[in-house]
Amino acid sequence: MLTGSTLARRALGRELRRLREAAGMNQSVAGRVIGVSPQTIGRMEDGLPTKVSDLYINALCDAYAAVTTERTMLLTLAYEVRATRKAGGGWWRAYADAMQVGFDHYMSLEESAQRLGIWKTAVIPGLLQTAEYRRSIEWTQHPEMPPEQVEKRIEIALRRQQRLGEADFTIDAILWEAVLRDQIGGSRVMADQMQRLLEVSQSPNVSLRVVPFDCRGHLGSCVGSFVILEFSNLAATGLTTPPVVYVEEYAGDLYLERESEVSRYRNAFTEISRAALDEDTSRQLILSIAKEHSQ
Repeated sequence: MLTGSTLARRALGRELRRLREAAGMNQSVAGRVIGVSPQTIGRMEDGLPTKVSDLYINALCDAYAAVTTERTMLLTLAYEVRATRKAGGGWWRAYADAMQVGFDHYMSLEESAQRLGIWKTAVIPGLLQTAEYRRSIEWTQHPEMPPEQVEKRIEIALRRQQRLGEADFTIDAILWEAVLRDQIGGSRVMADQMQRLLEVSQSPNVSLRVVPFDCRGHLGSCVGSFVILEFSNLAATGLTTPPVVYVEEYAGDLYLERESEVSRYRNAFTEISRAALDEDTSRQLILSIAKEHSQ
């Protein structure tokens, strides 16, 4: 699996910021070194798509008094970014016209992630949805959307699910019971969706648990849905890639990367895990709800 350029860009940005701050320079001064605006330096350091040539890297390394190992690492990361971009990026680029604005960034992170920790208070996670369930959501959210675009979005959802077959990719998903009892698409769609959850829960790399209605005072009642994405080290440099917390909102999404923010969500996920049923009991509850949807 290609990690894509997103992780390399993020790592490159973190190292550039670290070296600049160690050199006591602000972004305006750094920008003058290579003839760009401070905003462009900010985009580089934030890991956003922007031109990062070897000429820029070497000039900044000179200005920051970087040692040889630091310069080599930065040049390696910059090469990885360019090589991946030249190869065309991730498979989802072909569906750019059908995706919601900004979701390609999440896709690049998900495709690179080694582990997902998911807490859902509404809607089945996309990686576990059936086509009919996904279709029902799209028609509810976007009743004016052309049918061909809806079908493209369903293709994206199903293509994402291919990662479930990768042994080195794991999911720890915890669902609020309300997610299972909602009537998205009607009883037949929900009954089929429950069967899908039962099937995927048998996979060795998928843990699926439920927080039931009768669980009192759990933190999940106060915390909205979120995903913690964790990554392996970058192959080219061995650099550790910090986790990202993704919070999906109706009016816009959040990507949290500060250690303090990630720690809060990690602690929340731990507390919610303690409230969740074990996997076997969760499957029994899902089976029971599936039967109710089938009646």
